[in-house]
Amino acid sequence: MKYKLDVEIDGLTNSIQNTISGDSFETEIFEIPLTDLKGISKKNGWKFDWKSESKLLDRSVYKLTIVNNPHIVQGLASISDYTDHFYMHLVESAPFNLGKHKLYTGVPGNLFAFACKLSWDKGYQGFVSFQAKTSLITHYETTLGAEHVGGHKMIIFPNAALKLIKQYFKT
Repeated sequence: MKYKLDVEIDGLTNSIQNTISGDSFETEIFEIPLTDLKGISKKNGWKFDWKSESKLLDRSVYKLTIVNNPHIVQGLASISDYTDHFYMHLVESAPFNLGKHKLYTGVPGNLFAFACKLSWDKGYQGFVSFQAKTSLITHYETTLGAEHVGGHKMIIFPNAALKLIKQYFKT
């Protein structure tokens, strides 16, 4: 199934930033074990069926958490290795990180930067592609430096990837 990403990049932050205090929190990203997906469901406010997504053999689902707080999932991403770049199927912030009363900003940007870092570390020069909803193409160009290459397809090229990696990761 081909999804079109519709997550809004609410700011490129240093890790993730608390909307109340303004404090930044270091993050970690791990492949999520199936047991951690128990409370992540549509009835708990998530948009996608992450259990089904994690069972697909051609992709890996990663969770973003705050360092030393691995049980609170801030956001999720479903990513495939296409042997010359990484492809992002889905990106979603936790329900408490959405809307005008969100707890943290920077979650989606952090997950995109992670995909770029995976790509860079694998020797793919940071190349990441994804499908975007039409209404967000310009938004992704502006916020992520992604380039629209036709239809709904977008690519983050090496220069933009490096910018994102440097923003979120101490390399």
